[in-house]
Amino acid sequence: MNILLNGEARALAAPVTVDQLLAAEGLGERRVAVEINGEIVPRGRHAQTALADGDKVEIVHALGGG
Repeated sequence: MNILLNGEARALAAPVTVDQLLAAEGLGERRVAVEINGEIVPRGRHAQTALADGDKVEIVHALGGG
């Protein structure tokens, strides 16, 4: 399965959930916002939301500072 992750092509073994993708990217414990095909995926739905071939995924994580 191929997706576009933050503008870069990625090949993944199917099926993959948002939670699994975040864990693979080392972002499983971070506060992130995830958008799939232009729609925000609430954190409570990451485990149930499966990615599909051709999905465009954007992951943004918060940086602390002041």
